[in-house]
Amino acid sequence: MLSFGVTVLPDPPSSRFLELIQLAESHGFEYAWTYDSHVLWQESIPLLAVAARETSKIKMGHFVTNPGTREPTVLASAYATLHDLSDGRMVMGIGRGDSARRYIGQQPVKVAEFEAAIAMIRDFMNGREVHWNDKDLQLKWVRPELPQIPMWVAGYGPRALGVAGRAGDGVIIQLADPEIISWIMDTARKAAAEAGRDPSQLKCIVGAPAHVTDDLADAREQVRWFPAMVSNHVMDLIERYGADGSSVPKALTDYVQARKFYDYNEHSRVGAAHGEFVTDEICDRFCVIGDVEQSKAKLRELEAVGVDQFNIYLMTHGQEETLQAYGDDIIPEFSGVAA
Repeated sequence: MLSFGVTVLPDPPSSRFLELIQLAESHGFEYAWTYDSHVLWQESIPLLAVAARETSKIKMGHFVTNPGTREPTVLASAYATLHDLSDGRMVMGIGRGDSARRYIGQQPVKVAEFEAAIAMIRDFMNGREVHWNDKDLQLKWVRPELPQIPMWVAGYGPRALGVAGRAGDGVIIQLADPEIISWIMDTARKAAAEAGRDPSQLKCIVGAPAHVTDDLADAREQVRWFPAMVSNHVMDLIERYGADGSSVPKALTDYVQARKFYDYNEHSRVGAAHGEFVTDEICDRFCVIGDVEQSKAKLRELEAVGVDQFNIYLMTHGQEETLQAYGDDIIPEFSGVAA
């Protein structure tokens, strides 16, 4: 069954962050996520600690953190501590670092370094002994009765998806296009199989904006920033793999040809000028927008290609209305659990 999450920006005031997560929990959302970009927004680890104290059921984590701005042993210890505080409700989304790294003048973590770091973090935060920096280390205070913290890896290109398949519990995909999702999961699962892992155990989490409305034109304006955000990753893919479709599907690369610029000061903001190149068709493909029935139809498409969780990027207008529409009309139909 499809589960549902929501991503809330760590934007001041912190009371609003907490309010939206509590509201999501009351509407039946199973997961609450946040960004990890410590200069653009507030530092998110303390916010997650407060949310852990002020909620009771909802699982929480970053969508996504990275092992570059956060030293890997510190990141693992932070998650293990939050897992203790929340009584076993932490989940980790991790990537190579986009806005958190680029905004402070650093590049995303190199793929080989990324794979080594996340393999260590996955074991270390769950209480297992690791060998790191020529030292044997263990968080001996981790409570063994708590469930394991899952690690879901964000990626688009073949090398990053190989890491997800070999080292992660699942894949985070920032777009809601079934064709691209299928290619991404096939790529990651092939790597899992080659590494001797069970590819069917690799979970698929899709994150994208959702806006429930009869006014499709307005909905597209609410989400145009999102494909522009995704284009940062696509530009990296084109630089590495080209745009001829031989390594990365043209369904993912073609739309960025009209891109002119990107301003991280407007990262994930409705109305961002850098979204001007994004067409209505791409808004429809990459997001979940429209009325309740249109939203359900798109979610059924995602479910049909094996998506396990749909995570709403709650950076559009009408946040309470979006959470209520999902809680009242959508989540119960997909999960079979009343909000």
